[in-house]
Amino acid sequence: MPTFTTDEDLKAAQLEGLKWTVNHVWNGSDFYRERLQAAGVKPEDIQTLDDIRRLPFIDAYDLREQYPFPLLSVPVEDLVRVHASSGTTGKRKVMCYTRKDLDDYRKMFARVWELAGCTRADRIQNPNGYGLWTAGSGFQAGIEEFGALCIPTGPGQVDLQLELLVDFKTTVYCSTASMALLLGEKVAEVGIVGQLSLKKLVMGSELHSRAMDERIAGLLKLDPNEIYDIPGMTEMYGPGTGLDCHYHTGIHYSADYFIIEFLNPKTLEPVPEGEPGEMVVTSLKKEGSPLVRYRTHDLCRAIPGRCPCGRVLPRHDKIMGRTDDMIIFKATNIYPGQIQAVLGKFEHVGSEYNIILDRREGKDSMTILVEREPEADPAADETVAKAIVRQTKADVMVTPSVQIVDYGTLARSERKSKRVFDNRQDWQ
Repeated sequence: MPTFTTDEDLKAAQLEGLKWTVNHVWNGSDFYRERLQAAGVKPEDIQTLDDIRRLPFIDAYDLREQYPFPLLSVPVEDLVRVHASSGTTGKRKVMCYTRKDLDDYRKMFARVWELAGCTRADRIQNPNGYGLWTAGSGFQAGIEEFGALCIPTGPGQVDLQLELLVDFKTTVYCSTASMALLLGEKVAEVGIVGQLSLKKLVMGSELHSRAMDERIAGLLKLDPNEIYDIPGMTEMYGPGTGLDCHYHTGIHYSADYFIIEFLNPKTLEPVPEGEPGEMVVTSLKKEGSPLVRYRTHDLCRAIPGRCPCGRVLPRHDKIMGRTDDMIIFKATNIYPGQIQAVLGKFEHVGSEYNIILDRREGKDSMTILVEREPEADPAADETVAKAIVRQTKADVMVTPSVQIVDYGTLARSERKSKRVFDNRQDWQ
């Protein structure tokens, strides 16, 4: 864990890193130097943390425009690896790594296992994808740096995942929530839960509710408090930028490696502490592809105060959604996480849901399909569906149609589950 023990120590480390980063990009990147000059800022102008607000923003568009080596701030011969996003909306967002960048990433990721209460005796199964995506190699590096045993299974192959869970006596499993649910259902189906040594789950890459956590925990016979949420993105090293500790009061993030600003996505001004805003990140140590006020478009909020665990690392909440995931329905802006939060208030339904948007005769309609919990009484479906409609209207200010379907009806995925199906042809 970090050596700083006070907020003042952390802020001093952040200021040092901010000054270094601005100097580094000024000297190493024509792109950044031009942006800084256009904003009227020189490296010597950065004297306090508040001066970060003088720096210009960058966005995913800038990364794609500079493909294949965006934001490059060192000579190409100093690079030892590249990673990239999936590139579903154009050119891939490539990030470049120097040897020091990879060393820093290993050290940052190693904190995750300490936050989760792991020890070197743990056996951590890594079913994440290897290759251009950072997850597989990132998890492996962090596990090895921490000193635990890594079991690198790679993605998919549920039968193989189960076999190795049993044979290697895996104690920690890392995946998306969708994969964990699929795994738990398969474990229950084949009846091997009594053969497992599993103690903890580390889940990331997609939104998951408390109801989903509890369902997965029930299938795998785990304490729900041993399910941890891991954030991360390709642009900022990859997964492993933080984790919630055993108090589950928010995600401790590695604030000595990057600064997070929470800004109003329209005005780009800071929101009051504790209120939702867009996460804007600035790296403090990255050599290859530094980030200076990078707009993530992730919506989240800072959690004020100190965690009961006493750690100095600050906290943010779970990601609520993305500004570009927003649904516009009858002039109302909606995020899937808001619907998920409504459904989480009802014990009768589970964690799997779909939002289906249609347009008929010029009018928009929203249908929410949600699975009934296996032990719930189907006779109560109509009553519960009406209650969900009322709660959605109160919380989200839209009136959907709600259909409760049998458990296992909605499609499962080994990766991120698709939740929103927009069948409207000309919506704006």
